[in-house]
Amino acid sequence: MLSNIQAKLLIVDDLPENLLALEALIKREDRMVYKALSADEALSLLLQHEFAMAILDVQMPGMNGFELAELMRGTEKTKNIPIVFVSAAGRELNYAFKGYESGAVDFLHKPLDIHAVKSKVNVFVDLYRQSKAMKQQVEELEQARREQEALLKQLQTTQNELEQAVRMRDDFMSIVAHEVRTPLNGLILETQLRKMHLARDNASAFTLDKMHAMVDRDERQIKSLIRLIEDMLDVSRIRTGKLSIRSTRFDLVQLVSNLLQNFAPQVDAAECSVAFTAEQPVVGNWDEFRIEQVISNLLTNALRYGGKSLIDVRVYSHEGQARVEVQDRGIGISEENQKRIFQQFERVSAKTVVAGLGLGLFISEQIVAAHGGSIAVESKINEGALFRVCLPL
Repeated sequence: MLSNIQAKLLIVDDLPENLLALEALIKREDRMVYKALSADEALSLLLQHEFAMAILDVQMPGMNGFELAELMRGTEKTKNIPIVFVSAAGRELNYAFKGYESGAVDFLHKPLDIHAVKSKVNVFVDLYRQSKAMKQQVEELEQARREQEALLKQLQTTQNELEQAVRMRDDFMSIVAHEVRTPLNGLILETQLRKMHLARDNASAFTLDKMHAMVDRDERQIKSLIRLIEDMLDVSRIRTGKLSIRSTRFDLVQLVSNLLQNFAPQVDAAECSVAFTAEQPVVGNWDEFRIEQVISNLLTNALRYGGKSLIDVRVYSHEGQARVEVQDRGIGISEENQKRIFQQFERVSAKTVVAGLGLGLFISEQIVAAHGGSIAVESKINEGALFRVCLPL
């Protein structure tokens, strides 16, 4: 309501009795009246407060009312305050004309007409309150507009994220279907082949050596399926904050050495070679299974992208950290893709799309972060890639 907006009024007169009389005329509960005995005192009040109007006596010692009005009109803070002049001088001095020239909105002669004074003050107070109310409404509308823009922007962002999530889901389902189908197709073909041999009573197809080869092929396909399932379960654990870390004390050098021995068949199949450099020992408290999972992911990527070249694996300690580096000399990773490869379902390196769910580096980064460590990549196109895992000792 307009009555809730408090109005401040300024009256200036060098005679205290005039100030008291005028204050008595215009004062109300919803108004505050400030009194000044001189122009200098009035200027001080004008700098401190926002006034709805000012009533100035014309004839004052020192700076008179006209000079004060001219100062007010020349100051940004006070130039829009309505000014009403009051004078006891006769009408023949033409003070009213000079007052309007000084920027006054009205001129009153003494003795004052009580009803005229009250009426004029009421008009200017109402105008002030309407102006303030309108200004508040404009500010509220502007604030509402800004909030609406922010909300629309947030909604747009949410919509984009949802669309991205839907695309990721569809891509993920497509990738999963493809990746799961590959080992399953192998198992199905093996099964059909065996059924054919059994139907033909072909016992020579089931010699001990051939059975070993069959079991090895089955085991590889089953392990591939298990790896895919474990990756998906790990993503679920990470999202729900249930990725458990069970730390034990072990030698990181020994873990990597054993892992490289296990990777020997994959290294041969990829037509690569591995150079292993290590200090003895690098011991710390980590989750052995999870750290092995991280290094396995890095080795798998190095074999996949290494371009049948040498892979360097280093384990060492530096500034209170254990470090594992895996460096290949393959196709490399562009600067743009380096920002993406640790995200979920990203499978692009350089311009090559490869097999896998695109979860390995994402899971690896989460595992390393859960240990209080970090994983980083340094790479240029056609110059290979260096992945560095840092773990607190």
